Amino acid sequence: MLSYSSSILIALAALLVTCHALCKCPGIAGPPGIPGGDGLKGLPGSLAAKHHSVLANLKHRLFRLEAALALNGKIRKVGEKILASNGKKVDFVSALKSCEEAGGTLAAPKNEEENKAIMDIVKQYNQYAYLGIRKGEASGQFRYINGMPLNYINWHQHEPNSKGKEKCVEMYTDGTWNDKKCDRNRLTICKF
Repeated sequence: MLSYSSSILIALAALLVTCHALCKCPGIAGPPGIPGGDGLKGLPGSLAAKHHSVLANLKHRLFRLEAALALNGKIRKVGEKILASNGKKVDFVSALKSCEEAGGTLAAPKNEEENKAIMDIVKQYNQYAYLGIRKGEASGQFRYINGMPLNYINWHQHEPNSKGKEKCVEMYTDGTWNDKKCDRNRLTICKF
């Protein structure tokens, strides 16, 4: 059962993702490279104005909710991404599944700023966390879970060492990475 704050976070993330994906939120930029649009063209003026007012109010409320969650340490914002943890320690497959069910994916840093934001959550819980990175079956190289090659790494000294069947990646509390077996219980941190 999800906590109240987790439910709010999931609803917020789903709304923001939908809003950005559809490019229909006035005053909120769409995804990079996709021109924005208010999505209200063709509506009668009074109806469009009403929708603009409702959307502006919703945007303001979402901003306040996002700020409150950030202030309470429930989420971390980095660029356009939101990172959050449910505080649970589970195996890699379960962590990935819970993030996907919430509308996100396992957090995987693509630069130093994102690595630091994930590390802040790891430190807050004082627990190692899985990253959305796995060793490719065919290539044997570590890749993001979407199959793309890593464009940023922060391996701990002498890692990855690939002892046995270490196909997953965990983050230590100092922000460095270690290859690890996927059946260990680690903190779940999702990216939205």
